Amino acid sequence: MRRAIIPNVKIAVVDYDRLTRDLVVNALMYCVNRDVLSFETGFSALAYLDADEDSTDIIVFDVDMPEMNGLALLESIKKKWPSKICVIMSKDPANEKSASDLGADAFLAKPFKVTDLFNIVQKYVVDAE
Repeated sequence: MRRAIIPNVKIAVVDYDRLTRDLVVNALMYCVNRDVLSFETGFSALAYLDADEDSTDIIVFDVDMPEMNGLALLESIKKKWPSKICVIMSKDPANEKSASDLGADAFLAKPFKVTDLFNIVQKYVVDAE
């Protein structure tokens, strides 16, 4: 896993499942002490990034989403913004290799512990001095 420390990191979560999305958003807001953007679809996240590419540094998203799955989202993000940190979540361990091949920075197997999510994201977060 690459390590890129980003001061004042901005985080986004993309997941079609509202309960999972809210859990991840709340965990990151309270554990990493950051505001977290939330998107239901890959298309809405990409539209937001296109409008303001500096709006987020780390994107946490699920593979299993309708319309645009997480692997397609990952490929789109890494083509346009290769320095963005992408953390992929999936209940299917077979997606880890596909995600890695497309440039994912980390893989989070579902179900996961909040501490696992925190430990992955924390590797990229540092407060500006």
